Amino acid sequence: MASVYQLTPRGKDAIANSGDAAVPLEYRRLLGEIEAGGHVDVIRGRLRRFPDQLIEEWLKELVELGMVEPGPETPLDDFTFTGVRVPILPPLGEEDGKRLVKATVVAGATLLRSGSFLSDERIANLPASTKPPAGTDILLVEDDPDQVALAELRLKMAGFRVRSVEKARALSRFLRDEKRPDLLLLDVMLPDGNGFDILAQLRARPEFATLPIVLLTVKAELGDIRTGLARGADGYITKPYSKNQLAEVIARVLKLPVPEA
Repeated sequence: MASVYQLTPRGKDAIANSGDAAVPLEYRRLLGEIEAGGHVDVIRGRLRRFPDQLIEEWLKELVELGMVEPGPETPLDDFTFTGVRVPILPPLGEEDGKRLVKATVVAGATLLRSGSFLSDERIANLPASTKPPAGTDILLVEDDPDQVALAELRLKMAGFRVRSVEKARALSRFLRDEKRPDLLLLDVMLPDGNGFDILAQLRARPEFATLPIVLLTVKAELGDIRTGLARGADGYITKPYSKNQLAEVIARVLKLPVPEA
């Protein structure tokens, strides 16, 4: 399968006539993603609730229908969160909009009840980690020194390896220079960046589009939850939280054995 796709004139016509019932929702959804940026890994990251094999087959069907074609893969820009405009997501169709609203309400209720929420649809299509906890690298993005100390201690108590950065600028430097972590714990409020914007930028990059990302936040308003889910969060943890809660969320996302309380 090609790495990058672009719309043909026929595909552009289908986008322009998005209300045309002759173009099924599955195709319109993919065409919108390709219009926004057609790298396969970015499409997989944004449409994570669908298995990779199914996305691959849909793309082949669109090629067969003459709506998309393989395109050249251009070099990636230098990676930074500063001075970069947040990617514009394709507009949601009616069905996907209703699905997002429903997921937001469920997430809000779950966070109030238990303090954590996982997007089961996205997690279902994440590959299971083959690493034990002791070989699993967690990157924590958090600017509050007390929260950093607590999270690092709890992650180490749970058996994980952990690194931490305190700012968006430091995160971009880490992701450029260091090995990709197995999971990113991302604070929503940072001194030089917004966690939701960082999430959207990560999901627009092929190398991080499918990186497991869990948001850490004190903000559990439905509008914030909706933004995080729309931009590709795999889960939420609200502050304050415990070691067992943190370890369970990570284990479920990476499909590790859930540690006993």
